[in-house]
Amino acid sequence: MGSGQSSDKLHCNRYLNGQGPPSLVQQANEGVNEMYRAPNGFQPEGQMTWVILHRDLPGFPDDNTLQLNYIFPDGIQTEKHPHPGQSYAGLRLCAYLPDNREGRKVLKLLDKAFKQQLLFTIATNEDGEDIITPSFIPLKTQPDGGSTHDGYPDSDYLKTVRKLLRDKGIE
Repeated sequence: MGSGQSSDKLHCNRYLNGQGPPSLVQQANEGVNEMYRAPNGFQPEGQMTWVILHRDLPGFPDDNTLQLNYIFPDGIQTEKHPHPGQSYAGLRLCAYLPDNREGRKVLKLLDKAFKQQLLFTIATNEDGEDIITPSFIPLKTQPDGGSTHDGYPDSDYLKTVRKLLRDKGIE
């Protein structure tokens, strides 16, 4: 392994030597190296919809709320996933954005990322179960509770999401 004659072997050695792609935490904190940009298709089949809620979010008192709904049924992993042929648990998730100009921009970007199958991935949880999880965007899954509880208020959230999406080529 690792001979200069095979790029597959070279990539394997990079992983073994700890030089593979950065972790998702590193990507979020430091930006994404384009060399490791994920191709389309790693996200399992699912559906994204959204509705307007006639209530405000903390920090956005004059705006309604956009509720994004993600639904993924249980399924079987493909060759693009960590354990091909094994099952994974589905997911039903709601996320929230303010219904204003900036929130609508982020909604369009999230929709684009979802359609390019970049927004979610399959990962193994601490119990050894394969589950669907957001891949690189921290979603606001609570309308309130603050940033430490995946909610609002969070004055930098929309700017952070736009930067993370831009780093993945979603503009």
